[in-house]
Amino acid sequence: MAKFLLSLHVLVSVLFIGPVAVAVSMFPARARAALAGGPGQASGADAGSLRLLHRITQVYALLGLAVPLLGIGTAQVMDVLGQSWLIVSMVLTALAALSLLLFVLPAQQAAVDALGLDETRADDHAGAVRGLRLLPMTAGVFNLLWAVVVVLMVIRPGSTTGA
Repeated sequence: MAKFLLSLHVLVSVLFIGPVAVAVSMFPARARAALAGGPGQASGADAGSLRLLHRITQVYALLGLAVPLLGIGTAQVMDVLGQSWLIVSMVLTALAALSLLLFVLPAQQAAVDALGLDETRADDHAGAVRGLRLLPMTAGVFNLLWAVVVVLMVIRPGSTTGA
């Protein structure tokens, strides 16, 4: 049972977290391109790709909730729930989720909302563009947190279950 759950946990991690990581990474550059022309000036392709990346982030972030749930179930079956490497991984996973929820998704939503603004709402458009300054950093932090979690899951420092 443990091998099945572990395989499912890894598979779900790759299939659900991977698309979020890619979409979050691609979004800032696409947003800058789409919003560069000013209010109401984004091309249809730029606007469409921006909306698609935001939608991918939203949907796969929701699906990604299965990753920690399966991870906790797997850890219980393997009897490693109290080990330090797993606790650190769970904390980092929570931090990644919080960074996505509190920083990345709101900045993405502001950029998508700014696409629909006309020239009379130039201040809102400028605010969305300013909000994009931190988005590459928060996207990088999000992806770095996941990378560290993956390394911890593979190396399992201090594990009593062997390598």
